[in-house]
Amino acid sequence: MTEHPTSTIAADAVERDVMEYDVVTVGAGPAGLAFAIRLKQLDPDISVCVIEKASTVGAHILSGAVIEPGPLDALLPGWRDNPPPVCVPAREDEFWFLTKDGGFKSPLVPPGMRNHGNFIVSLGAMCAWLAPQAEALGVEIYPGFAAAETLHAEDGTVLGVRIGDMGVARDGSYKPGYTPGIDIRAKVTVLAEGARGHLTKRLVKRFDLDADSDPQSYSIGIKELWQVPEGRVVPGRIVHTLGWPADNRTYGGSFLYHLDNNQVALGYVSGLDYADPHYKPWEAFQQWKNHPLIKPLLEGGSILSAGARAIVTGGWQALPRVEMPGALLVGDTAGLLNVPKIKGTHQAIRSGMLAAEHLAANGLEPAGFDARLRASEAMAELKKVRNIKPGFKKGLWFGLANAAWETMVGGASPWTLRGRPDWCSLDRVGEHESPKRDYVERTLAPRDRLQGVYYAATEHDEDQPVHLKVADTSICVDRCTAEYANPCTRFCPAGVYEMVEDAAGRRLQINAANCVHCKTCDIKDPYEIITWVTPEGGSGPNYQNL
Repeated sequence: MTEHPTSTIAADAVERDVMEYDVVTVGAGPAGLAFAIRLKQLDPDISVCVIEKASTVGAHILSGAVIEPGPLDALLPGWRDNPPPVCVPAREDEFWFLTKDGGFKSPLVPPGMRNHGNFIVSLGAMCAWLAPQAEALGVEIYPGFAAAETLHAEDGTVLGVRIGDMGVARDGSYKPGYTPGIDIRAKVTVLAEGARGHLTKRLVKRFDLDADSDPQSYSIGIKELWQVPEGRVVPGRIVHTLGWPADNRTYGGSFLYHLDNNQVALGYVSGLDYADPHYKPWEAFQQWKNHPLIKPLLEGGSILSAGARAIVTGGWQALPRVEMPGALLVGDTAGLLNVPKIKGTHQAIRSGMLAAEHLAANGLEPAGFDARLRASEAMAELKKVRNIKPGFKKGLWFGLANAAWETMVGGASPWTLRGRPDWCSLDRVGEHESPKRDYVERTLAPRDRLQGVYYAATEHDEDQPVHLKVADTSICVDRCTAEYANPCTRFCPAGVYEMVEDAAGRRLQINAANCVHCKTCDIKDPYEIITWVTPEGGSGPNYQNL
């Protein structure tokens, strides 16, 4: 496979339309929209464009989500008078440890999970609510525009982005109506792509942005929104669990948020540093739903929407340099999620605002933003909890004891636990002592991953290039089968990867139309041969209030 991650403007032979702005922002999530709003508040004359690969703002956004309102208060002081459409004040917290048949409720809720004063929201709905407020300030927002490449000057300076071509057939030929992607040139490019941004991944490598940081690490979060029968929901109740169905070596936990209108948002997070090559994150979530403490809430209800996404979990020690010539990183693209809190929205808004203030005060020059972010409240928050998630690499009980210690000393330990990339954490088949799977019979929907894809409402034109690039499929057929038993067929929550036997022999089949853009394959593949790139703009999931 030959990958062309960037383009030097002068080298492109295709005639393309060009749009020019002072700033182009990639991603209409909380970081990108907060950045755009704050920059226009500070200087209305700066031209700002936000491009978003989803068909509508919020359609690719998935998060728990409980938000700390402080940064939003600073960005939009009157927001509580006109809140997002899903916005429920947090009223009570519960923290449970589950066994297969039951569990116990902790008398103490960990400090990071105490949510008094916070709000349960749909982050997708919140971004759709933020977008018109940005537009009212003069920000131009273009959903359905997938940034396929970054543009560069001869010296490497980022000059903007190139939108992916429309109307390209699966074989690379041009279909009727083919339209070359436009070039959006800007003085500054702000990457707000969320976890494992594909442009950010390339830029980190090109500019060696992670030379002084640990490798980034991730979890996968799988979420569903349910409509349940009358009388079961207590709006504002927040429940988190540890324990079953995860074994003591696997980082896993759940969230359950009670909303208004007899709805609940629930999900399961699995750390992608797991070692068991047979582990299935999607199945773990479905098992948890059928636990006797959870199942009675859902029985007789129906799924409204479902999806999955990667969650960045590397923390303070994995933060790359967030500036480069012509560009900077904000939000989950930079890696600012607070793992013990399971919260990143406040950090995303905070970093977006900080980036706007830096650029406005420095003539749109990115230089100096890295130092400013590292000296900010956002990084101080991450430093205090830097050792909590890495502690769980030594097992659940060590992780809990270490978390208690780090909480007690406020992160003042004289050491920093180091991380390693998730792709190298898998044990080989035969070398791994597989835990006993004390799973139960499932009766709740969905019955399998394909039905789960239905609830994600994902759409891709079947006749477009496959956006999951596998560098050498012979590795999948030979080495990976023997060494890891093809874990891509299990870690993908949407059934994208299959090993099939036909007249041509055994081969990898990629069901790209199923993809929900979680990017787990790009992270967990043990050979680092899978690369996720953007499909045609507007493709992908269409989440509703996730």
